[in-house]
Amino acid sequence: MFDILMYLFENFVHNDVELLIDHDELTDELVRAGFHHADIIKAISWLEKLVALQESDASHILNTSPHATRVYIEAEKEKIDTESRGLLSFLEQASILTPETRELVIDRLMELDHTYLCVEDTKWIVLMVLFNVPDGENAYAHMEDLLFELPDSRIH
Repeated sequence: MFDILMYLFENFVHNDVELLIDHDELTDELVRAGFHHADIIKAISWLEKLVALQESDASHILNTSPHATRVYIEAEKEKIDTESRGLLSFLEQASILTPETRELVIDRLMELDHTYLCVEDTKWIVLMVLFNVPDGENAYAHMEDLLFELPDSRIH
């Protein structure tokens, strides 16, 4: 499923190709690209949930102070590695992520069918979330710089 999301992001979204294709047409194209139908359905559902989460106003759920620390539950710690959690903390401290977008990223990471996610996976999911956030162009540009210009550096 993650490979499909990457394929869609790189071939449609990141290349400014219009993604207003109906589900059947998109599914057919992904099948022709070599992806399995079941994984395609999961990836499309994942994207639809991302859009739905972003369209809902979840800001009332997060009542955080500027000095609050995000505590990860055990399932999140098992799936999202320490380096990825550190990256999310750094991105929030650097004002690339807000508490709301951080939670969107965590939600989308937890929905992936991978049992364990590394920092590279996390960077791509952050980029996908920020691309879809209204008025998130600056945060997206900063994240894109981090992803493409510093591929081997560690962020702590």
